[in-house]
Amino acid sequence: MDFAALMAKEISKAKSPGPASSDQKGQKDSSNTQEKKYVRRGDLEAARISAYQEEQERLQREREERQAQKRKLEEEEAERRQEREEKKRRLAEESRKRREEEEASRERERRKRLGLPELPTREEKDDTEEGEDIPDEELVEKLRELDEPTRLFGETHRGRLRRYHRLLQRSVTPQPKLSDGPIPTTLEPVPEVEMKISTTVPKDMDGRKYLFRQLASYFNMVLSEWELALAKRDVTVKQSLQGRQAYNAMVQSRDNLKPLFRKFEKVNLDDVVLEHIVEIVHEAQLRRYVDANDAYLRLSIGKAAWPIGVTMVGIHERSAREKLHQGDQQAHILSDESTRKYLQSIKRCLSFAQTRWPPDDQLQIMG
Repeated sequence: MDFAALMAKEISKAKSPGPASSDQKGQKDSSNTQEKKYVRRGDLEAARISAYQEEQERLQREREERQAQKRKLEEEEAERRQEREEKKRRLAEESRKRREEEEASRERERRKRLGLPELPTREEKDDTEEGEDIPDEELVEKLRELDEPTRLFGETHRGRLRRYHRLLQRSVTPQPKLSDGPIPTTLEPVPEVEMKISTTVPKDMDGRKYLFRQLASYFNMVLSEWELALAKRDVTVKQSLQGRQAYNAMVQSRDNLKPLFRKFEKVNLDDVVLEHIVEIVHEAQLRRYVDANDAYLRLSIGKAAWPIGVTMVGIHERSAREKLHQGDQQAHILSDESTRKYLQSIKRCLSFAQTRWPPDDQLQIMG
């Protein structure tokens, strides 16, 4: 056999598949492990991103679960709080209704005992307050015509309807007109020629009302003349200390006379005080200022004996000691602060009147 045929036979034998030996298997496994030692960077980055996304999704789910649990707890707490408030409101409403019913029952018993007419029921009272019903759109337009807010906070249709009827009734009811003057008053002023008053106080109501109108008109006239006289002064006199004091005295007198004017409007003035004020004004209109000052002293200080010195020695009383505490000779200037202030203002008006309208008799000038 030649060499070429032998080599061909060996080559074909080597190329034919056969059972692999254990050494060859071990070499293949070691080559695979050596190949797996090296990993691509892209694969590592993709694995890291995937793990990060999974971790974020897990945290997001946990966060949403906690928020849902918290929201559930808050809703449950709000429901419990609302139930407590509703229970408190219901109890308060029940107690108020029970108290109103008890008061109404006592009032009905009192009226029944005294023979008075019965009270109207709640429905009748609501109908009286609300009047006829008006559609909401028309009611809004009517409130706009009255320059009023169309809807208040938390106001229902019935409340809006009651408010409209109250405004309508207030606009229909004539309001008392205030007169012009230093002290605005509801008393209608009288002309200057009719301000002359008599020394007697009328007993009837119409006469007393007219007398109060005369007194209010006289004091307003004196205050107006006083204010005008102070306005006519020189600027240097106005800015001086005495000028400012004189103006402050006028303003204080005007403010202190307002309680007296309120008593004039209500026709609620003590007869003893009224008689002395009438005497003061009457004497001042006649320009007898000394006599007016005497009437003022009798009104303010009174005729009560003032204890001076020893009033009782031993067991023997001093003569006429019982006159020290007579109640009908009270000093009205000590009654209260309001009375003291308007009596002092009357004295200031009297002092200005003798300078504005000086008397013919010089002996009638107050010191």
